Amino acid sequence: MYETAILKLQESLGRNRVLLSEPMSRHTTFRIGGPAEVYVQTTDAKELGDTLRICREEKVPYTVIGNGSNLLVADRGMTGVVIALGGSGEAVCEAVGDKFAVTVWGGELLAPFAKQMTKRGLVGLEWASGIPGTVGGAVRMNAGAYGGCVGDFLQSAEVLTEDNRLIPLTAEELELSYRHSCVEEKGYTVVSATFLLARGDRTESEAKIAELTVKRKEKQPLNYPSAGSTFKRPEGYFAGKLIQDAGLRGYRVGDAQISEKHCGFVVNLGAATAADVLNLIADVQERILAEAGVLLEPEVRFLGDFSDVSERVKKACRLPQT
Repeated sequence: MYETAILKLQESLGRNRVLLSEPMSRHTTFRIGGPAEVYVQTTDAKELGDTLRICREEKVPYTVIGNGSNLLVADRGMTGVVIALGGSGEAVCEAVGDKFAVTVWGGELLAPFAKQMTKRGLVGLEWASGIPGTVGGAVRMNAGAYGGCVGDFLQSAEVLTEDNRLIPLTAEELELSYRHSCVEEKGYTVVSATFLLARGDRTESEAKIAELTVKRKEKQPLNYPSAGSTFKRPEGYFAGKLIQDAGLRGYRVGDAQISEKHCGFVVNLGAATAADVLNLIADVQERILAEAGVLLEPEVRFLGDFSDVSERVKKACRLPQT
């Protein structure tokens, strides 16, 4: 199993940072997922570049993740090397006219970064103050909440290409749209992102963050593991409302449940498997399509070996079919 690659990774990162057969349930907010053959965390652009180079030289499959907040990992786990972006770095701020270009490492957690900007008197990212993912993951999916999204403030990003070149891309070149960028289909890894922010009233910004925090606690099932919103918002509808109107509030498959608090969330009641979640998603899709004529598209990213799930579920969740 990738012996040479593992030795090179241990030499590069340190033996204690190269974990073998590491349960991915420890690294996803769903608290679900089988073992990664190899799991490493990189804390800056150099470590990330070196790790990717080793994987490519040794022809080892790899997957780059952030904070695991929008992932469902298969019960059978993941092959190859899982590279998690972690750590934090000082945001670099540069005046651009009457605004400020703020550049931050892709492994930085988005919510603390948004709050840090407020403390500096830079406004606009209040909507991001409760999103648990990394900056890189947020760029990858053009994350958003409460009327704001990454694309509203992103000026540019630096990405590593599949041949290990570091290139800058403008927000336009990233092809941002609703919960989408070109990052995945082009095999990019987001190394850093630059946001264009304006000066504003720090007190008002902090008050807005406090207000959004209260809303999240009131409306979202934060007391259970989940991957956030399970489905993308279909044009002209709200996924949670469609699910609620179909009478699926509280619907369960095993320990996976449509949240009693917010029907747009699937939660893990304690011992849910990835198969439970996938079967629940497929059931919900079928019911909503039959009753409302709307096909709900999962927002959650599916990773790993799903060969043990049914063809029905594979088709519903757009997983590789046998």
